[in-house]
Amino acid sequence: MITDPVTALKGVGEKFASDLAEMGIHTVEDLLNYFPYRYDVFEIKPLNELIHEDKVTIEGRVVHKPSLNFYGKKKSRLSFNVEVEEVAVKAVMFNRAFAQKQLNAGDTVTLTGKWDAHRLQITISNYKKGPASEQSAIQPMYSLKGDVTNYKVKNAVQSSLNTYLGEIEEILPERYLKAYKLPDRASAVRLMHFPANRINLKHARRRFIYEEFLLFQLKMQMLRKIISESTTGNAQHYDASTLNVFINSFPFSFTKAQQKSLNQILADMKSPYRMSRLLQGDVGSGKTAVAEVCLFASITAGKQGAFMVPTEILAEQHFQSLSETFSDKASIALLTGSVKGKKRKETLEAIENHEVDIVVGTHALIQDDVFFDDLGFVIVDEQHRFGVEQRRALREKGLNPDVLFMTATPIPRTLAITAFGDMDVSVIDEMPSGRKTIETYWAKENTFERILQFIAKHIQDGEQAYVICPLIEESDKLDIQNAVDLYHQLEDYYADSLHVGLMHGRLQTDEKDAVMKQFASGEVDILVSTTVVEVGVNVTNATIMVIYDAERFGLSQLHQLRGRVGRGEKQSYCILIADPKGETGKERMRIMTETNNGFELSEQDLKLRGPGDFFGKKQSGLPEFKVADMIHDYRALETARQDAEEIIEQELLTNDPSFNSLRTYLDNNAVFHEKLD
Repeated sequence: MITDPVTALKGVGEKFASDLAEMGIHTVEDLLNYFPYRYDVFEIKPLNELIHEDKVTIEGRVVHKPSLNFYGKKKSRLSFNVEVEEVAVKAVMFNRAFAQKQLNAGDTVTLTGKWDAHRLQITISNYKKGPASEQSAIQPMYSLKGDVTNYKVKNAVQSSLNTYLGEIEEILPERYLKAYKLPDRASAVRLMHFPANRINLKHARRRFIYEEFLLFQLKMQMLRKIISESTTGNAQHYDASTLNVFINSFPFSFTKAQQKSLNQILADMKSPYRMSRLLQGDVGSGKTAVAEVCLFASITAGKQGAFMVPTEILAEQHFQSLSETFSDKASIALLTGSVKGKKRKETLEAIENHEVDIVVGTHALIQDDVFFDDLGFVIVDEQHRFGVEQRRALREKGLNPDVLFMTATPIPRTLAITAFGDMDVSVIDEMPSGRKTIETYWAKENTFERILQFIAKHIQDGEQAYVICPLIEESDKLDIQNAVDLYHQLEDYYADSLHVGLMHGRLQTDEKDAVMKQFASGEVDILVSTTVVEVGVNVTNATIMVIYDAERFGLSQLHQLRGRVGRGEKQSYCILIADPKGETGKERMRIMTETNNGFELSEQDLKLRGPGDFFGKKQSGLPEFKVADMIHDYRALETARQDAEEIIEQELLTNDPSFNSLRTYLDNNAVFHEKLD
């Protein structure tokens, strides 16, 4: 059976089996599902199609006996000419002197290596006597551990395919195989390991990309259904007329996008099912105003609200902002790690006794000793910064509260809807009227003094500036030192005329708070900072954002930083100091100067950066796929989501016999059930 241990295979002894177990391979089925992480392609192409500096494979006839030269200590260089398409190509091979005896004039050889189109030369990494047709053009390369070799894994896989291929069962209904022209599961497994050509491999990969996405989306849709069906009785009967008065008290009119998102959230709150919604909006688009209205709606329904943010500084900012917005309409408390002793005890008692309507805080909100009387509405700001467990712990503080996740990280809408399959998605894709566009410039470091003069001129007009240094890791001493050096440089340059502040990850929380408060109050004119998160404070007087070594940031990060200015009525500026070496870096700078639209930027970021850590995967609970990639393959992801929705809504797993195999697979899949627990 396919569930046999790998020792059932010929040539797999106890030692090899132990090594495979270290790689997570215990059964024949595990081995068959252990796909190559890359492929070496030995595909012969005409010389005029070979690309300079690419890895290529050519086939030709050795013109003369190779010449061998020794240099350095035991180093050698073997060179010979090969006739390819009646052209003499020079072949060079290093430190393989033994090959001189193997290669003779007139031999046909297949050579793989780096191509130099200018010299018509190949630097050989692999060679083989005989024509290419005698070996497969595509060789699988597996991720290995310990003493395991690629050769041994290949042989074990071949042995398992020879014996067990017929036991690989199809799990996808025939309708999907036909509709998307996908190979059956057994054929796809075989082709993933030993594709005859690129087309074979492409179709096998398409099959598993779709399968992985469909299984993931089924988990998401079932989770969503379980949550909605098991959370009745949470309809929030808010006071619409009181709410309208509150909305009209804002000193601005809501944009159409804000109004649409607000209506969607309020409709969810009225429904008897628990809301789980993602609110996306560019920096400065007015997400917080929408959130404040929803909190107030929940209060008029007799509930409590919670507002969870990733840092203490942001918590304090929201606490101040909400206190001003609600004035005497609601009781608001702040709960962070800094609230200790008697003050914390009093705050916890007030929350439990419903003397507090809204609690603003960090992860301190989900500590075991925090009890709400009737938590009805939860907001999680910058949701990707919180782990799945943290989000779940906060949800469980109340009787199935409605949960609104907010993010200013612009994720393309289709991708957001699809990736966060267990959430509904609202998007504020419109900026408030009257807001001036931030002017963005790309400058080289040799213009730094002119930039400092520009800053000084604006500060004399009563404005303030940020100067940001990149930080790769919080413990990266080099980057910390860069910020300190820059801080001293600015202090020297401005002497006593301007006040410069410094913030970096090594400061204690109270030290960071003190610096930020000085900046917010105008005591500090220029804030030099390494951190991105703590700069989330809303300082409307700050009009200049200078980003040092800007090429070290992604587009979305740069856009987030840029959004820290332009929050008042004055014209704001973002200056990117960068000297990118590669074309991608230059393109990134060009895009930043040409668009202020976060969603456009995120699309460009996907193209330039690829998958990266776009969703903060390490914390967000998104799965690690074997074959599929949520970014590159998001059209397939969207298709799978639509199919999964149809399967769950129409209960096809139980009503349609053609889905029996899929249902059986899901019933037997432990990972699937873990997700639903």
